[in-house]
Order: sequence, then C-alpha cells, then structure tokens
Amino acid sequence: MAVKKAETDKVKKAPVKKAAKAAAPKAEKAVKAVKAPKVEKVEKVEAPKAVKTEKVVKKSNDPYFYAVGRRKTSVAQVRLYADEKATDNDLVINGKKLKDYFPTINLQNNFMTPLKAVGMQGKFRMTVLVRGGGVTGQVEAVRLGISRALVVFNPELKKSLKDLGLMTRDAREVERKKAGLKKARKAPQWAKR
Repeated sequence: MAVKKAETDKVKKAPVKKAAKAAAPKAEKAVKAVKAPKVEKVEKVEAPKAVKTEKVVKKSNDPYFYAVGRRKTSVAQVRLYADEKATDNDLVINGKKLKDYFPTINLQNNFMTPLKAVGMQGKFRMTVLVRGGGVTGQVEAVRLGISRALVVFNPELKKSLKDLGLMTRDAREVERKKAGLKKARKAPQWAKR
C-alpha cells in the first residue's frame, strides 16, 4: 500500500508543477513588457518669505504685579512694572506694541480704561500674554487683568474700579449648538407638508 500512496502523490504533484511552469513564462513576459515612463526633473521654486514684524522683548528682573483676566475664550496674563517714565511703547502685548496689536482707537481706549479710571496712566510698564478668542474678547480679558493687577498693587483702588464695573468678570459665553438645530436656538425651516 505504501507504494500506491507514493505513486498517487507523484501523479498529483506532477500536473501542478507543469501548470506552474506554464504560468511562469507568461508572468515574465508581462513584467518585461511594462516600462517605467521617463521622469523629468522639476526645479524647486522658493516660496516668498513672510514679512517679519518687529517684536518687542523686554526682560527684566524688576518686581511686578501679576493678574489673570478672562473673557469668552480669551485668557490674559498681565504684568505691571512700576515706572514713572513709562510711555505707550512700554505697553507690550504678545511681543507687539499696543498700537500694533490693537490698531483701532476703540480697542485702545478699552485697554486703557482701568489705568485712566484711577489716574495711573503713564506710571506702569506692562507685558501681556493673551491667548484665545477674538480681538474684543482679548481686549476685555486684558482690561480685567489690568484691573486685578492694579488691586494687587494698591488694594485701596478696588472700590473705585468696582464702581465702574471693571472688577467683574463678564461670564457670558457662546451657547453650544444643539442637535437637530442649525445653531444654539435657530431651528430649520418648518414645512407643513
């Protein structure tokens, strides 16, 4: 019986080998027939460089008065340095001068409101780091941060700032969108039929 099994195995294996040999030359021909197209060299073109703005960086070891202000999604970290000869160029927001970062008069007035309210305009150098939100949210966050830093500087200023509403954090935020509605409350158009 062992002889019969060996003979049947040989018979079965032989046709498989012939089929494999028959398919192999066709595959080689297919590979030989395909040629890669020639690729032309492309010259690199340099992108125009972005215009760099002047960054004002003033690092000092002077003592400062620190506070954080928030509004909507903006967060402002404010540092006030006492300086009797400070100018508008000493007010630095995210490495830029006040007039460069908040270009409109309305935003600049909003920024300076706490200092003008207590008569301390021109008595502080300031560095501000503000992140998130838009310009209105950022300027109002900075305004709250300045007010809080002034209170750290002199706690007696709190009453006058609070009377003007500068010490209160405006807690209004954007309401989230609801499922099935277009915005927080706006519904899709209703159709009777």
